[in-house]
Amino acid sequence: MTQTQNAFKDDRKLTYLNSNGADKPLISPVSATVVDSARSYRLGRFKEILVQNDVAGIILYDPINIRYAFDSSNMQVWTSHNPVRYAMILADGPAILWEFKGCEHLNDGLPGIDELRTAVSWMFMSKGDKAAAGVEVWADEIADVLRQYGGGNKRFAADKLDGPGLHALESRGFTYVEGAELTERARSIKSAAEIELMRWTIRVCEAGMARIYEHSVPGVTERELWAHLHFENARSGGDWLETKLLACGPNTNPWYTECSDRVCQKGEMISFDTDMIGPYGYCADLSRSWTCGYTPMNDTQKRIYSTALEQIDHNLAILSPGMSFAEYNEKSWRIPSKHVDYRYSLAAHGVGMADEWPVIPLHVDFGDTATGGEIEPGMVLCIESLVAEQGSESVKLETQVLITDTGYERLDSFPWEVV
Repeated sequence: MTQTQNAFKDDRKLTYLNSNGADKPLISPVSATVVDSARSYRLGRFKEILVQNDVAGIILYDPINIRYAFDSSNMQVWTSHNPVRYAMILADGPAILWEFKGCEHLNDGLPGIDELRTAVSWMFMSKGDKAAAGVEVWADEIADVLRQYGGGNKRFAADKLDGPGLHALESRGFTYVEGAELTERARSIKSAAEIELMRWTIRVCEAGMARIYEHSVPGVTERELWAHLHFENARSGGDWLETKLLACGPNTNPWYTECSDRVCQKGEMISFDTDMIGPYGYCADLSRSWTCGYTPMNDTQKRIYSTALEQIDHNLAILSPGMSFAEYNEKSWRIPSKHVDYRYSLAAHGVGMADEWPVIPLHVDFGDTATGGEIEPGMVLCIESLVAEQGSESVKLETQVLITDTGYERLDSFPWEVV
């Protein structure tokens, strides 16, 4: 790197690399007591919402919900599209995990699991023409559990359930209740222990962002930069990245172009969105933009960046517990007309073990279909901005905040650019 390239390097960003030295992974300071507290709280939230909605039990196939309930992690990406492990939480009964055969030992020591069974798979990939018979075996076992612990309540919920399983339970006299709303609402309010776990994920993410910044020099490819976030996350105990949203120069506009082998050029804008599922299963969803080679921004880059930061600052300032989503929309920052066609579709969204409810659309897109509800203490929200115009690059900014009894607290602290 030449002295000219290094002249505008922001050393504040590099301080987010771990204090043990960049050659070592980050070591979590979170205590076992905090982890156990989060586990107990989360399982309790699921049971509480079942009682509130008069549901006997909920079947969980979504690996994020299984992680939330039990802190049980096994092949989460693969099982998100292959229904081979599942759980049931009973409102007035045990919490049962059906684990993929041969993986039962992965759950040793997890206190929330009252009973561990071997999963019954009935997906076509593994059962083929025997799938119909497999679903009957599965449904008989699920029905037996509901009858045993349901107290006569025939209402069951599921977060994700393929049609054959749903029809099989209905044919046995049970009534389906949509489970996604139950799990999303339960997960939306975080405990203090959860926030401590999330703070650590964000710390790991910011170390990964510092690596991206350190290597943001001419000649690097978008994929090479993105790999630095994967590296820091994986070696520090994290799980995966939900997207591949890092782009430079013309690839930033329109947004959503996934990282490629394009070589970044000096002075181009580098913009990214982490979408990182990190240690303890929590999400760090942060966005930043800066120039390749640590060059000062040109006039257009400065103007667009300042506009994006204005949106973030405004929409943070109006956050208030008890505010309805509709009121937040009414008071939110208004995007100038020349940026409307290049806009991001939302102003804020919930985040926990992944992106969550609620999603508050940008005012341009806030209509009758926007979710109702209000901002509550204990929610964690991501406040977003994407600003571009015809022929420009895109600037993507995003921060993650905890809603408190009196306002909000930012959970990330990776510096914005100085413009």
